[in-house]
Amino acid sequence: MTIISIATAVFLFVAVENLRQGARTSFERTISDTDLIVGARSGSINLVLYSIFQIGNPTSNVTWETYEDITKRPDIAWTVPISLGDSHRGYRVIGTTDAYFDHYKYGDSRSPGFRDGRVFIDLFDIVLGAQVADRLDYELGTSITLSHGLGATSFSEHTDKPFEVVGILAPTGTPLDRSVFVSLEAIEAIHVGWNSGTQTAFSRMATPERVRNMNLQPKSITAILVGARSRIQTLRIQRDLNTYKKEPLQAVIPGVALSRLWGIVSVVEQALAAVSAFVIAVGMIGILTSILTGLNERRREMAILRSVGARGRHIVALLVSEAALLAFTGAISGIVCLYGMTLALSPWLEERFNIGAARHLPGLFDLWVVLGVTCAAALLGLIPAIIALRRSLSDGLSIRF
Repeated sequence: MTIISIATAVFLFVAVENLRQGARTSFERTISDTDLIVGARSGSINLVLYSIFQIGNPTSNVTWETYEDITKRPDIAWTVPISLGDSHRGYRVIGTTDAYFDHYKYGDSRSPGFRDGRVFIDLFDIVLGAQVADRLDYELGTSITLSHGLGATSFSEHTDKPFEVVGILAPTGTPLDRSVFVSLEAIEAIHVGWNSGTQTAFSRMATPERVRNMNLQPKSITAILVGARSRIQTLRIQRDLNTYKKEPLQAVIPGVALSRLWGIVSVVEQALAAVSAFVIAVGMIGILTSILTGLNERRREMAILRSVGARGRHIVALLVSEAALLAFTGAISGIVCLYGMTLALSPWLEERFNIGAARHLPGLFDLWVVLGVTCAAALLGLIPAIIALRRSLSDGLSIRF
């Protein structure tokens, strides 16, 4: 039972540490291979939150003319526009182009793949994230409508312009799973004739057939994903965009902003580390309790050993090595169980939560855990050893009734 308790403590400690490190790495790899995110001037963390994590709202938009100016820069390889502001049953709608699925990367430079269907082609085609399709039980060919605004419940529905589901993304473990994708032209089409979030008479007359013949080029967008031709040029591009004279812009490097954001929520990380440390401490107390409890029943054994010539150091070595062996066996058992489960569950963890950075094989950290637990148990074993030495031979050899 002592070995099982130690194995459980080490299992939880290392598992929490691996998940903590894996979650942090995966969090920072929610977006990769994107050099800059450009939006209206606000705060770097706010820009990343609403453009990547779909949390919060933008302070303003970026004009289409500015987007075209940025795209024409010779030091920029590609740009992807993003338009936000609508939703479907609480899930945010992202208006963009088909280039989004080519240039947006996550994890180890992975592109979002399709579980079913294809990218949007027609004006009223729509692509769903895996979580949206699963939770709302949608499939290809389903007809859905979008809502004005970002709330789970909206009183401004675009019911006159339904969309058809033509694609469902494969799970990524990122905010993409909770997203709905349409073209930029579709965002403009559903808002033809709308004024300050209110549908006008002209909007009711703008049928799907009529809007197809209209000029649907957007006047503004929410944010821009930017890829530089060379990483060396990133800082210069960032400086130029942050001092852009036509309108106030802010360009942030995603990795830097994500590191700052994780620093804000690091209190949770520290709490997990503290909990896992207490788990190990409880396991150590379990070893001490087990040996002290058994020591009372082993008085005669200790007395007989001393009567046949065992010295004090032999008794100490016996109890200390017993505690160390129990801890070592439990720690190794916990490590083996953990990585066995990790190998079995890693595909599911990566698909559902994008925790692909969790280690699949033991490393130096695990070795230090085993050594630390074993040494701590050996030190705790000195307590019952000293108690055994202080007891006299007659205490163990006399018959007690």
